[in-house]
Amino acid sequence: MRVLVTGASGHIGSAVVPDLLGAGHQVVGLARSDGSAATLAAIGAEVHRGDLDDLGGLRDAAAAADGVIHLAFRHEAMRSGDLNAAIASDLAAIETIGVALEGSDKPFVSTSGTLMLTFAGITGRPGNEHDVIEAGPRVDAENAVVAMAQRGVRSSVVRLPPLVHSDLDHHGFGPTLIGIARATGVSGYVGDGANRWPAVHTLDAARAYRLALEDAPAGTRLHAVADDGVPFREIAEAIGAKLALPTASIAGDDAAEHFTFLGAFVSLDNPTSSELTRRLLDWTPTHAGLIEDLAQDHYFVQ
Repeated sequence: MRVLVTGASGHIGSAVVPDLLGAGHQVVGLARSDGSAATLAAIGAEVHRGDLDDLGGLRDAAAAADGVIHLAFRHEAMRSGDLNAAIASDLAAIETIGVALEGSDKPFVSTSGTLMLTFAGITGRPGNEHDVIEAGPRVDAENAVVAMAQRGVRSSVVRLPPLVHSDLDHHGFGPTLIGIARATGVSGYVGDGANRWPAVHTLDAARAYRLALEDAPAGTRLHAVADDGVPFREIAEAIGAKLALPTASIAGDDAAEHFTFLGAFVSLDNPTSSELTRRLLDWTPTHAGLIEDLAQDHYFVQ
């Protein structure tokens, strides 16, 4: 299968592309820089120069492909506080890909996140793949992809947990928490730290994307989750142990200042089940869990 991958040289893409190539697929990677293009070419992928704002080029590349995996997101805009612009750009790209694939029955796998389930008020039980949110930031993009099943696209959405971890993770929430601990001298959590975050190893997540491309039924929501919920205090303790820093509770009123842009998320309780995804795709995570991975050195070498 000839597969267009957006975000092909990013954290998740750097695992998805080799996984696809190893399974015998051809990969066309969207690259917005010379460095990204060189990285993709070096591992045997074809390069399509452009970005999410080049909607014409994105449409043409999607139409020429046998399937699309959409991983790109303007994370730099999100971190700088312009989340609305990043969300609008993502939705425009998704709609463009959908138009290109309409009526073809080709697969389109897009990306969402499990943390959104907490904003929908799902509490007291693990969130699952049947949980649907009516509307909201990034939720509209997820729902748009699922709805493409009614337009002749074999669409699916992979919801990623907030912690996708491995030695490929250089800018995600894990490195961000480590950087905050270094900067403040304390590895923090909010309240008693009992709130739970799900997690998955990057390589396990990559395999979930490939399996979704190959086999997911149209209109499917999937959870690439291995650890269904690690108490945040345990995450903070693992980071503190590696940095030889104290672990401490941060008062809720101080969370925004201490955790910067993560302040809105660190107290969320987000236990998440992947039982349906495992059955549907025959997907079984095999790589290190979060706490085991945080015990390694790769996150802490400067």
